[in-house]
Amino acid sequence: MSYSPTFSWSGRNDGDGPEHARWFTTISPLPFNPLNEQSATSGPSLPTTSVTIVGFASDEGVRRNHGRVGAHEGPAKALTALGSLTVHHSIPTFDGGIISVDGEDLEGGHQALTQAVSSVTGAGSTCIVVGGGHETAYGTHMGLVRSVGEARIGIINFDAHFDLRTADRPTSGTPFKQIAEAVDDFRYTVVGISRPNNTRVLFDEAERLGVTVVTDDELRRQSVEDIIAMAARDVDILHVSIDLDVLPAAVAPGVSAPAAVGIPLNTIRDGLAACIRTNKVKLIDIVELNPTYDVDDRTAKVAARLVSDATSLIEETTQA
Repeated sequence: MSYSPTFSWSGRNDGDGPEHARWFTTISPLPFNPLNEQSATSGPSLPTTSVTIVGFASDEGVRRNHGRVGAHEGPAKALTALGSLTVHHSIPTFDGGIISVDGEDLEGGHQALTQAVSSVTGAGSTCIVVGGGHETAYGTHMGLVRSVGEARIGIINFDAHFDLRTADRPTSGTPFKQIAEAVDDFRYTVVGISRPNNTRVLFDEAERLGVTVVTDDELRRQSVEDIIAMAARDVDILHVSIDLDVLPAAVAPGVSAPAAVGIPLNTIRDGLAACIRTNKVKLIDIVELNPTYDVDDRTAKVAARLVSDATSLIEETTQA
């Protein structure tokens, strides 16, 4: 595992005034090292209405899951696309750096990511983690668990796949099974499941674990806002995970497993907005960006737009 405390932000510069603001001109370094438990604990608190972005450069979980590797470069591509987006929010944003999984050491990466998310959310900021394969979600969730104690956490995952596989080692297909085994109260809603791309075994496992399942076909007949309202009703905190392979392949070609059908991007954006408007979201993952297979940076731009949308929505919700 290695860690770069800041990303090399860049973008178009149209002028120096705030009216020309873009992400690369406004994001600030995190004022403490999130991987150092002592410095994070004793360091300054962050504004409760703020966003901290952490990258998790990993595709070791994808490799173990026999997928198409390349997601290790996902965070850098997404943040490059984000850097040039214009800023229409006023809340502070912080750069929490990029954690990189070196070689096969996914477990070491998970430990670092858990500490980073725990530090950021414990300091009061909403954490947005950009992956990386969906193995990201185990490390992020355990960091949230560490920082919020006994609070009831609900997971809402926009994904074509359950990611409830059983394996000898963690993979991109096991994060939510790992979470289910690690916590006492597993509350998991997955939206966008592609029935032909998940075995009967996985549907049975979801039923055994009490997972709320909404397939891509069912979502055409249901309101995503109603689904989110039900998932958020009996929890204190939400962990939102967006696997970019839930989108149609034409919109998100740069993933390990492109979708034949998928969910429209605006439905995902509506679902993300509904989650944030509950005022319970403390953690968002945006995962599976694989630049090797992207076309014209389409998928990277989608990931960047989702980060930008989430930040503006967090500001709107807290000011309402």
